[in-house]
Amino acid sequence: MSQNSKSIYGGQAVIEGVMFAGKHVNVTAVRRKNDEIVFLEVPRTTRTWVQQLKKIPLVRGVVGIIESSAKGSQHLNFSMENYAEDEAADEASKNPEAAAKQAEKKKEGSGWSLSMLVGVAVAGVLSFVFGKLIFTAVPAALESLLFQNVFENKVGHNLLEGLIKIILLLSYLYLMSMTPIIKRLFQYHGAEHKVITAYEAGEDLTVKNVQKYSRLHYRCGSSFIIFTVIVGVIIYSLPIFTWDTIWERIYIRILLLPLVLGISYEVLRWTNALRETPVLRYLGYPGLWLQLLTTKEPKDDQVAVSIASFNRMRELDQQMTKN
Repeated sequence: MSQNSKSIYGGQAVIEGVMFAGKHVNVTAVRRKNDEIVFLEVPRTTRTWVQQLKKIPLVRGVVGIIESSAKGSQHLNFSMENYAEDEAADEASKNPEAAAKQAEKKKEGSGWSLSMLVGVAVAGVLSFVFGKLIFTAVPAALESLLFQNVFENKVGHNLLEGLIKIILLLSYLYLMSMTPIIKRLFQYHGAEHKVITAYEAGEDLTVKNVQKYSRLHYRCGSSFIIFTVIVGVIIYSLPIFTWDTIWERIYIRILLLPLVLGISYEVLRWTNALRETPVLRYLGYPGLWLQLLTTKEPKDDQVAVSIASFNRMRELDQQMTKN
């Protein structure tokens, strides 16, 4: 079955698991240390006006990013809680008295209230916004301070700024990937991609079948990140966006950030649509190259968790569609 005749799904790696977003529900599957797979199932409740905004080119990218940051943080928090519980269980075997006190505290504050869910969602959005502001401002400031007299042309400064962004990004991802927990997170990221690719290829979702496919995918958020750098250089180089001081330069970048994000999202959709077209398919390669850092080859048990999450999401989606 061709990709066009199938629904398009996205996902997100979490600590020791994978989240998949369906049409009606988002599902996360996490493997506990006792090998039990636990699920978080959250119905998708998007307001009508948000749905309308997500149909508008340029605007839909920004809206989708904010929405996914808010909802994705809930699933990431769920996985972190389960991971923390398993770590606490290990500690409990060494210190039973401290474990009993911790269990009592957890019992007093157990359960997800509406305010907690809202708080986690807001924190997710704020962390994304803050991260983008830092990643936008710091390279511009560094280039202005270190290379202010190197080029007469603003285009040269913009290209150098983009290069600094890429160096900072690659350095950050490489250092993060050296830590054991992030390495496993990137393995689950690879497992997520493999499951989606196998599904789009019409394969039965078994571990053996899924493992045959690449851990890289055109529609990945990692590709979006590298496109924001490329699109940013092009937009900042337009003659109408000029600056005289470092503060004007940073101010213009922050002001143009929604436009850069919106166009980058459209480029991501475009490269995904052209991924089977000769020659044009190479337009998506910069994003795939970055995924060599943000994904790792998963183990069979990690692929099994990803399959469990995807199958549960599909099962609930079909039930909700019928109802």
